[in-house]
Amino acid sequence: MDINTLRIILLVLCFGAFIGIVWWAYGGKRKQRFEEAGRLPFNEHKLTTGNHQPKD
Repeated sequence: MDINTLRIILLVLCFGAFIGIVWWAYGGKRKQRFEEAGRLPFNEHKLTTGNHQPKD
């Protein structure tokens, strides 16, 4: 087994991992969860921990 065979094996493994991650991310089961997470920055309910006024 030479270096090119190892490179091909690594390439196939990385491509398989990439396809697996894409399949996981765009799967139908997670669509609602990801849409909710995408709307988080636009929620009007903001956490406040007190009066943040600059010191003079």
